[in-house]
Amino acid sequence: MQQKNACFSPQWWREILKLNLGTLLTAVGVYFFKFPNHFTTGGVSGISILLSQWAPGISSATMNLILNGALLIVGLAFLGKKFGLRTAYASLTYSLITLLFEKIVPMETPMTSQPLMELLFAVGLPAVGAAILFDVHASSGGTDIIAMLIKKYTRMNIGMGLAMADLVVVIGACFAFGMETGLFSLFGLFLKSVLVDTVMDNLRTCKVFHIITDSPEPICRYITDKLGHSATITQGEGAFTHEKRQIIMTVVNRSQAIRLQLFVRATDPHSFITITSSSEIIGKGFQGVTE
Repeated sequence: MQQKNACFSPQWWREILKLNLGTLLTAVGVYFFKFPNHFTTGGVSGISILLSQWAPGISSATMNLILNGALLIVGLAFLGKKFGLRTAYASLTYSLITLLFEKIVPMETPMTSQPLMELLFAVGLPAVGAAILFDVHASSGGTDIIAMLIKKYTRMNIGMGLAMADLVVVIGACFAFGMETGLFSLFGLFLKSVLVDTVMDNLRTCKVFHIITDSPEPICRYITDKLGHSATITQGEGAFTHEKRQIIMTVVNRSQAIRLQLFVRATDPHSFITITSSSEIIGKGFQGVTE
């Protein structure tokens, strides 16, 4: 019964929402901005653009579904339980959404005459989508499945291997679609890696509070009862006055940080607060620990 309730907890629904949102953003960016401009910034979508160019009659969306479907089968066959169900769901859903877009909103030409702006959306939306998926321990499949297979069966440097493969795809774009598209694709390849890391750090950023106060009790009650977190209290001594004071250390998310700051200032106007940002918090209530 507890396991069933956990499956439909608020946290579970938030993760499902993130899973679908990340998948949708990826599909929108790839179909509406990447496919029409032939931006081959690596990955399965880039390979699909190249192969559809050399295989008349098969659209990029259809080729994307074929390749992701094949990799999905390979991943399930060779990785078994290690192959995440969320990744399988996201990969299949993303491919089907792009195919659905092709049927509902055919895109013969780019939406605008501004390729740089289109590139920003072609890279930015999938990068945000990928970061959201990574945040819930999923991905849209594709070359991530290849990376998992390489990791299992070889000692090859995965990051370098996939980067080289993406570079080959970009070079292929220079021959298939011209140097201008190839250079845009190369720029998008570098931009993609930067954006994914940046968005992931922002999604995971929490605020670390160190509060020096004479009124620790109400502040700690607020942290535990209102914010749902715990705190650690240590003894401190002023270097100049040698007065004994309490130091509260706690970690909250960004929206809670504003509430906590306002409460502390209202409760103890003479308190001293230091606030730092961290994108790697491991412990109960955060990442890395099973509830």
